[in-house]
Amino acid sequence: MNKRNLTMLTDFYEITMTNGFLENGKADEIVYFDMFFRRIPDNAGFAIMAGLEQLVEYIRNLSFSKSDIEYLRSKNMFSMEFLKYLENFRFECDIWAIPEGTPIFPNEPIVKVKGPAIQAQFIETMVLLTINHQSLIATKANRIVTAAEGRPVMEFGSRRAQGYDGAVYGARAAYIGGCAGTACTIAERDFGVKALGTMAHSWVQLYDNELEAFRAYAKAYPDSCTFLVDTYNVLKSGVPNAITVFKELEKSGHKGVGVRIDSGDIAYLSKKARKMFDDAGLDYIKIVASNSLDEYIIRDLLIQGAEIDSFGIGERLITSKSDPVFGGVYKLAAVERDGKIIPKIKISENAIKITNPGNKELWRLFDNKTGNAIADVITVAGEVIDDSKPYVIFNPEQTYKKKKVTDFTAKKLLVKVVENGKIVYGLPKIEDIREYTKQQLATIWDEVKRFENPHEYYVDLSKQLWDLKQKLLDDNYI
Repeated sequence: MNKRNLTMLTDFYEITMTNGFLENGKADEIVYFDMFFRRIPDNAGFAIMAGLEQLVEYIRNLSFSKSDIEYLRSKNMFSMEFLKYLENFRFECDIWAIPEGTPIFPNEPIVKVKGPAIQAQFIETMVLLTINHQSLIATKANRIVTAAEGRPVMEFGSRRAQGYDGAVYGARAAYIGGCAGTACTIAERDFGVKALGTMAHSWVQLYDNELEAFRAYAKAYPDSCTFLVDTYNVLKSGVPNAITVFKELEKSGHKGVGVRIDSGDIAYLSKKARKMFDDAGLDYIKIVASNSLDEYIIRDLLIQGAEIDSFGIGERLITSKSDPVFGGVYKLAAVERDGKIIPKIKISENAIKITNPGNKELWRLFDNKTGNAIADVITVAGEVIDDSKPYVIFNPEQTYKKKKVTDFTAKKLLVKVVENGKIVYGLPKIEDIREYTKQQLATIWDEVKRFENPHEYYVDLSKQLWDLKQKLLDDNYI
């Protein structure tokens, strides 16, 4: 998949605009773009950054093939100068991004691009596509993992994903979000996400009876067998037959692993099955539950006392079915002329669509006593938050809401990943990203992590940035 040329995976207007920039002498004008999102899916309190590795790989391989250029030539609408530019294309932008696994919040820049307008505009679609998708799935996965209260969650959604890449990169994102593994085999080959799985109903149906099917599977996998027990009847057939075979395995010096329940009243069935296994002296047998589960169903199952040791989650995770759009946008924030940065703003009657102007930096303030994150502050680039002194944060819309922060550490969140088109960021291993996610989420207050009505995490503007934004709003008042 990494060998594919994805350069032309772009909205057509990016090509018409970049050609137009060249025609009008704007191609080499230095611009600043921000990627940010406006709301968190499922009305959650935070999201998780993911997809940066694939964005970096896209930038690394960005080039126009002869077939790309011939296709554009066939449109009879692009200049020869533009086509020649693409033939000799070399990416020259700088890119900053928040590392994968970091909790992120609305309206703050999570990717920043600086470079020639013709290039910074062209990569818009892939920046959004890559970060939006994986951040969506990583965020959903973490909600489900949190609901499971320490029980392993396996991502089982490949067959219900929206396309090949949705399955593969969704499995990667789910692992970053906290899943223990995936049913997607290629995700282990390419990313090291542990592939997991046992049998489908077809295995049981292929044999003359369920007991024979279980014995055949145990013969093939005597030390790792998990039986699917709901093909016919969980309590009257599946569990009793599983007990029989598990006992046979014990006599031959082996131990089974568990059973999976994929239908019916899982709370009721799991409790009955647990008692049956315990009464048979098989208290080590684990019970796995699947079947269109999500964080809310898992929470209810556990409240009802379900005896479940792990979960397999499919369509509602891999598609983030309850709220399947992350909604990140990519907006021009500034242009650079004669060495001077000129801030730009988008104004709308819808207040949420008014952008934050200028070349910016993002800071996270941590309480030195608790280690928890207090707030994020967006500043003008070059501003410094001096954490040796008290710092006043305030609500950008309701400015009378202020707080003086003391005894804190200020940390910049954006790191440079691309400089003049070259990758300058060491991509971490996925295990390290997953561990980093856990560490970073531990700094977020539990009130922010509530499923229902979470506390709104503070994302504030510095006084300098707020003043700049108000000036541009006033200057553009009609």
